Amino acid sequence: MILTLLAQAAAAVQGPGSLGDIWQHIVADFSNLSEPAALAAFGQVLMIDLVLAGDNAVVVGALAAGLPAEQRKKVILIGIIAALVLRIFFALIVTWLMGIVGLIFAGGLLLLWVSWKFWRELRVDAHGNAGSSEIDGDEQSGLAPARSFAAAAWAVAVADVSMSLDNVLAVAGAAREHPGILVVGLVLSVALMGLAANLIARVIGKYRWIAYIGLAVIVFVAFKMIYEGWTGTGETIGLSTLF
Repeated sequence: MILTLLAQAAAAVQGPGSLGDIWQHIVADFSNLSEPAALAAFGQVLMIDLVLAGDNAVVVGALAAGLPAEQRKKVILIGIIAALVLRIFFALIVTWLMGIVGLIFAGGLLLLWVSWKFWRELRVDAHGNAGSSEIDGDEQSGLAPARSFAAAAWAVAVADVSMSLDNVLAVAGAAREHPGILVVGLVLSVALMGLAANLIARVIGKYRWIAYIGLAVIVFVAFKMIYEGWTGTGETIGLSTLF
């Protein structure tokens, strides 16, 4: 379902394509996964998906923490659904735009800002947020909970826009030269957010070093994009080779 939506929407933007083309790239990349470049790209994508899915869940849970249980569950559900939709939308837009000369450099600068924001979240101490019972680890977010359902829903929607763009941009930057890994990484980011975000948040909350490894990967991808954008190398991106 997700692959079909990605293919149809990207085809509408970039030209005719098919799921068969996508599948061929996936098979090609994963059959060569033992190659250092492909393995490194897949490892980077996996780590980025894990830490940003957990971060997304923590932020949503923290913003909803001050609401009654029934409203809190609704806000968290809204946050998850919005994140799923936005990840698919941004996957199509970012992979298309990053084929334009110069935008890889701009994307790298944006990822540096994402890294700084993530670093601050990891370093900040909790202040006045007891967290929500649905999401583990959100009491350590450092975010103040929203005071009403409307305020919480709006704050979650705004946060989802930023965090979904961060996730897709990082995955696209890590796997630009491996379109099959790129597609799997985008699908995986949606699946993790929808099915396992709370579990990931719990694990990262217990083992904080995982988040720091993820941060290091994002910083590496950011500097790589800046370098390639500055020197004019790597200006094509995975999905643009599919259609």
